Amino acid sequence: MAHYFSDDVDADSVKSQPATVELNVPGMTATLATDRGVFSAGQVDTGSRLLLISGPPPVVGDRVIVDVGAGYGPIAVTLAKKNPGATIWAVEVNPRARQLCERNAIALGLTNVRVVTPEEFPENLTVDRIWSNPPIRIGKAPLRELLSSWLTRLAPAGSAHLVVQKNLGADSLAKWLIAEGYGVERRAAQKGFRILDVKPKAEL
Repeated sequence: MAHYFSDDVDADSVKSQPATVELNVPGMTATLATDRGVFSAGQVDTGSRLLLISGPPPVVGDRVIVDVGAGYGPIAVTLAKKNPGATIWAVEVNPRARQLCERNAIALGLTNVRVVTPEEFPENLTVDRIWSNPPIRIGKAPLRELLSSWLTRLAPAGSAHLVVQKNLGADSLAKWLIAEGYGVERRAAQKGFRILDVKPKAEL
């Protein structure tokens, strides 16, 4: 499973096996290209789908929206369609997933998706919204470092929307975020997942 979160998906160790999955959420129906070596290649995973169903509606005036851990793009392409005036930055370390995400955006005619590595995201760019099904399995310390690095980029009126499985530490993650000074509210709890709305420290 580690290769899902790796920037070195070797063609020999994880051979390509192209496939497609169906994305069907309010406001978006699409067939997405997938492949071996990327997260949830066989179907749009339950957490991402729940986040897209239960997450907040678009905010007028948003210009910079980031999908952290975009994979092959189900969250990014949905956000792009719902927020035509914003640029959706699909941030992903896995090169095969980045290629698929870009391919899916192009196939859907979405011109407002930018697929990048974390290092390629502009350092001085302030973020309006963060959406993420974060890579919990990278471990507690790396996950906290990852989330901290992105949450500090939020605009004062910005927010992040995370989906995390309860049995993989959603509640402890929420407690840690609160202890760090972020505002946290549970938007929904469904099918063993928590959907968390996170406000920047400046909002407290």
